[in-house]
Amino acid sequence: MPQSAAAERIEHIERICNHTFANRELITAAITHPSAVEHLPVSASYERLEFLGDSILGAIVATDLFERFRDMDEGKLTRLKISLVSGKTLSRVSEELGIGECIVFGESEKGTGARGLHAALENVYESVVGALYLDGGYDVTHEFVSRTLGPHMVPELAERPVSPKSRLQEITQREMRCAPEYRLEDEQGPAHSPTFTSVVLVEGRRVGRGVGSSKKEAESVAAADAIARLAEEGVNCS
Repeated sequence: MPQSAAAERIEHIERICNHTFANRELITAAITHPSAVEHLPVSASYERLEFLGDSILGAIVATDLFERFRDMDEGKLTRLKISLVSGKTLSRVSEELGIGECIVFGESEKGTGARGLHAALENVYESVVGALYLDGGYDVTHEFVSRTLGPHMVPELAERPVSPKSRLQEITQREMRCAPEYRLEDEQGPAHSPTFTSVVLVEGRRVGRGVGSSKKEAESVAAADAIARLAEEGVNCS
């Protein structure tokens, strides 16, 4: 990519973040799809920053919800949090912010169309959160998350049908006083069309398995499988 085009992308994402990065390598990696750097170290793409950003985002959203909705119970807080950090919400917010114009794709990914862009929008939002946290600290990151996700923090989301992951978390917290744990078991296929296999464990025991075109889709399928298996075992999954 020409240097001028790369600089324009960085300036664009910095305007979206309302932050000038001291470490330009961080934000460059945060907007770079793995397909664009297939022969470079994993740190050259957004994957590692996405991992960090996912945890930071979850903590910020949970804290904001806890403080904003003081009369909301644990189950509703859980549903609201999962809805806010879902791929559907993050990709929509990213698109509204114009993040899609900043993402650097490799040639192998450019033919995947809307499906590839949807996943990348979600992933880059999380990787940007990770980059902001490393470069600017908690306050800068919190400002970005609150500004971009804050308008979507409405109590009605807690009343809508919940995702399999949210349902499973409610069930395990209520019936077993613990949270499910997801693990990536396998990843196959080329960068532009991967297949992920995830398993979910409850109290250290594998109770579900799922396959999908993204890690989150595989986890969602695994959660649905776990709910069905737990119900067969007599666990109250209503």
